[in-house]
This record gives sequence, C-alpha cells and structure tokens, in this order.
Amino acid sequence: MAEFRRQAGGIVYRGTGVTVGSYQYDTPDGGTMTREVVHAHEGSVVVLPYTGTHVVLLQQFRAPVDRVIYELPAGKRDIPGEDPADAARRECVEEVGLRPGRLTLLHAFYNTPGYSDEESWLYLAEDLEPVETDPQGPEEMAARIVEMTVEEALDRVATGEIKDAKTIIGLYAVSRRLA
Repeated sequence: MAEFRRQAGGIVYRGTGVTVGSYQYDTPDGGTMTREVVHAHEGSVVVLPYTGTHVVLLQQFRAPVDRVIYELPAGKRDIPGEDPADAARRECVEEVGLRPGRLTLLHAFYNTPGYSDEESWLYLAEDLEPVETDPQGPEEMAARIVEMTVEEALDRVATGEIKDAKTIIGLYAVSRRLA
C-alpha cells in the first residue's frame, strides 16, 4: 500500500481541553489533502466495574449531545506520564465510589480516528471495595450510579438506549470474556 506523508502544518488552536492542528499530506495518488486533527491529552481510560453479577454504569449529562446518557466510568489521564491502570483506579473511585482490587486490560482503542488522535484504555475492574466517591465536576456530581446485568445492558444497546461507543465496546468485551 502506498503511503501518506505529512508535509506541512501545525497547531491552529490551543484551548483548555483540546488542541487542533491543520496538516497537509501527500497522497499515494500524487495529490495532496488537508486534515484538521483534534489532539487529545495523554489519552483516557474507561473502567467497567463488575461485581460478579452486575456492571456499574453512570447516567450522566453530556453537553455535546445535550442529554443524559448511560456510560461507563471514564476520564482523562490528567497527570503527565500517568499509568493508564492508575488512572483507571482513580476514575473508578471518583465516579462510582468503588476501589478495584484487580484490573485487567481488555482493549486499547482510538475513539474517533477520523478527526482525533485520542486513545483509550479499557479495564475490567473486579474485587470492588466501596469507598466515598470524589466527583470532579458538575456532571459527575449530578450523575446517578446504576447497576444492571451484562444482559440487561446489552439489551439497552440493542434498543438504542445505550449509545455511548466506549460503553458499547466495554459491554461486548466483557460479555465475550464472561462467555
């Protein structure tokens, strides 16, 4: 396969949450193309807390879609160089008040590679110890913790009630692991 080669470009916007670059590429057919890229932080983590019978989800408001959605606990790797497993433990405590005794990496994936370089690490969290939550923002403070079986959650995926991609990836990954 012929290669794409970046020839020029750079950062065009730097905000508090994202940085955007614009880059020109030579294409395999001899042409050129320009692409804008949302550069993520150091990536994010997704945690699937599993009690042995139920998964733990959040119902949380998300401003970009202007609604409350079901999703797994997740968050940015806020600390430069932070190990993804450490970030997963921290997010599980902050968002659902559960400290994992055991974490297993299920997948690493790109969230939206059509326009962003963000990578997420998905962990199965087991041997959960209840602790106080530590919400970090208005959405987390208003979030509702919900438990359901994997089958119930997958039924909600099938009906379109659960639409969050990282949550869908996590639910299918754990259902395959538990099968």
